Amino acid sequence: MKETIKIAIDGPAGAGKSTVAKILAQKLEYIYIDTGAMYRALTYKIIQLNLDFNDTASLIICANNTSITLDNSLGVANQLVYCDGKDVTELIRTPAVNKLVSVVAQISEIRTIMVKIQRQLGLTNNIIMDGRDIGTVVLPEAKYKFFLTAALEERAKRRQKELLDKGYNEQYKAVMNDLFNRDLLDTTRETAPLKIPEDAIIIDTSSLTLTEVVEKILATVMEGEKDAL
Repeated sequence: MKETIKIAIDGPAGAGKSTVAKILAQKLEYIYIDTGAMYRALTYKIIQLNLDFNDTASLIICANNTSITLDNSLGVANQLVYCDGKDVTELIRTPAVNKLVSVVAQISEIRTIMVKIQRQLGLTNNIIMDGRDIGTVVLPEAKYKFFLTAALEERAKRRQKELLDKGYNEQYKAVMNDLFNRDLLDTTRETAPLKIPEDAIIIDTSSLTLTEVVEKILATVMEGEKDAL
């Protein structure tokens, strides 16, 4: 069986990981796996069930009894996220989920559940996966690893625009504070903290356009694969 190609894209919230990964997946015709959406879907369900976010045992039980699937049938750009058979694609991008997703994602047992699913998805397909521990934990064997970052102020500006476009009138300072807190949780959690993989290419997207970021990554992959094409 031909070896599948895996591309890992890590980085903090608002660095552009998902948008870049989607475009790359379209251009390379790879399967795109949004790991952040999986944690968001679970967080959304926990909110809907009105569970106590401090009750770790209940959150783990919820994770063990939740089905999360990603549907690319409409194309990578229109990937749908399902939680227990319900389309939650738009519902998981709310400020409420933004504030709490890192709380859920830091729970070791929940990460173990998610990582198992994520690894299975990469066994038989060429994939692009983005998240916070892809190159270090989920796909340490990935052939290509990238770490996207950007200044906190720039990431906050992007996230605020994204929320405004969706109809959420979030203030810039509030968005920046949320991102700061997410960074703190993501980088200091005990299990699989956000960090730069030793063999990753670091790209600061602060002053780059989306097209420039995509072209940088695409050029690296195409150069690496030219002998195989």
